[in-house]
Amino acid sequence: MDIPTWVWLVTLGVAAVVLIFDVILVARRPHVPSTREVATALSIYVGAAVVFGIGLWLSQGGERGTEFFAGWITEYSLSVDNLFIFILIMAKFGVPQRFQQTALLWGIIIAIVLRTVFIFIGAAAINQFSWVFYIFGFFLIYTAVKLATESEEDEDWEEPKVVAWIRRSLPSTEEWSAHLFTKENAKRVITPLFITVVALGMTDLLFALDSIPAVYGLTKEPYIVLTANLFALMGLRQLYFLIGGLLKKLVYMSIGLAVLLAFIGVKLVLHALHENELPFINGGQSVPVPEIPIAVSLGAIVVILGVTTAASLIKTRHDEQVGASSED
Repeated sequence: MDIPTWVWLVTLGVAAVVLIFDVILVARRPHVPSTREVATALSIYVGAAVVFGIGLWLSQGGERGTEFFAGWITEYSLSVDNLFIFILIMAKFGVPQRFQQTALLWGIIIAIVLRTVFIFIGAAAINQFSWVFYIFGFFLIYTAVKLATESEEDEDWEEPKVVAWIRRSLPSTEEWSAHLFTKENAKRVITPLFITVVALGMTDLLFALDSIPAVYGLTKEPYIVLTANLFALMGLRQLYFLIGGLLKKLVYMSIGLAVLLAFIGVKLVLHALHENELPFINGGQSVPVPEIPIAVSLGAIVVILGVTTAASLIKTRHDEQVGASSED
């Protein structure tokens, strides 16, 4: 894809305008959003992503459109898993409910900025060194194995070092507000909201170490990687409030995401072998291995996530019925 500079600028500009509007709207009236409110906003974001994907399909061809939908669905799925950690962070910092969407919104803004930088770094590395696909592929397979084998007791959040440094080094207040900074005794200090926002942003950056390579496993187009991330992240705040109570029912989500990451990891390794330039593998020549078409990848993603969700809900309902029977 040959994307003009102005298209990149317009895309980032529209995202910035939407986020600024959200910041002003949320900061003006901190509150716990209603189900109707978040469902409406989420529907708008999802609808916009679908329209964008169709537009990409019509203007750039079916393959590029399929790549976007595969990347967007993958990012959204990984974002759902991230919500577990976000809930832990909110609980650890004791964030009042009325300030939670403000914290999420600022955290998402930080995540978008950092991920954008990461996406460009990844694109530059891929253009210069085809063997980067080996690193991405084996890293995703390693992450998949780790995700599938860790127990529930292992799922905890460890405070990033930068957050610990901020706590020690910067003057702060214990009083919650909708602002990142405030004045205390005529001195500007950071608020608990500021520390929470940094924690959310840094934690999401760690998640990007998995998600960005995963999307590059589905497309080599940086613009598609960027837009897939933007659409997934911009609906994350609403998703947090809409399905926060349902997350506990997705008992097989980690296994499903592990299978998904392993699948994309294998796809990346196969692509790396096909593009091979490493002299110690097949004399630096391309290895004749099959590559997985993007249409097959999209189908596999939908099937994996569909089976995972259905199996989780069936298991949860069965456990609830058994629990109700035992009480009787």
